[in-house]
Amino acid sequence: MEIQYILELIGTFVFAISGALAVDEKDQDWFGAGFTGFVTAIGGGTLRDILLGSYPLVWIADVQFLYAIFAGILFASVFYKWLLRLRRTLSLFDTLGIALFTIVGTEKALSLGVDPVIAAIMGMFTAVMGGVIRDTLTNETPVIFQKEVYASPCLAWAFVYIGLANLEVHRTFAFLLSVLLIIVIRLVAVKYNLSLPKFKRIK
Repeated sequence: MEIQYILELIGTFVFAISGALAVDEKDQDWFGAGFTGFVTAIGGGTLRDILLGSYPLVWIADVQFLYAIFAGILFASVFYKWLLRLRRTLSLFDTLGIALFTIVGTEKALSLGVDPVIAAIMGMFTAVMGGVIRDTLTNETPVIFQKEVYASPCLAWAFVYIGLANLEVHRTFAFLLSVLLIIVIRLVAVKYNLSLPKFKRIK
C-alpha cells in the first residue's frame, strides 16, 4: 500500500473528526455533526479533483474513504470530551489534516502532469478548503481569513516537497518530513499566536 494512499486515508479520518467536533457549541444532532464531518473530510479533495479534471472523485472511486469518514465521526463521538480538549488546546486535528492533505494533494496533482506551481497550489487547496467549508457551515469565520499561520506553511512546504522530489530524495522520507514540518510550524504558530504581517495598501 503506497504512502500517499495511507496518508490520504488518515487525513480523511482526522478531518472528519475535526468537522464533527466543530458543532460542539451548535447543539447539533448526529446527522448535523456527521454531515459537517463528511464535507470537511471530502471538501478539499473534491475541489482539487474537479479543478484537475480527475474523475471519478476519489471518495466516489474508493469506498475506503467513506469508511474512514464514518470511523472518524464515530471516534469523535466515543472520545468526545477528550478530543475536544485536545482540539481546543492546539487545533490538533485541523493541523494533522492540513499537513497530510497538503502533501497528498501536491502528489496527486504532480501525478496528473500539471506544472509544479499548480501542483503546490492544489496541495494547499486540498488542505484548507475542507476547513473553509466546515467553518462556513458552522457560521464561523474561516481560519484562513483569521490572523493565523494556516495556509502559508502548506503552500511553502508543498514547494519544498516538490524540490525534494526533484532532488530525488526518497519519496517516503520526503512525504513524512514535509508532513512533520507543517505540523510543527502550525502548532508553534498556534501556541505562540504567530501571524503573517497585515496586508496594507502600498502608498
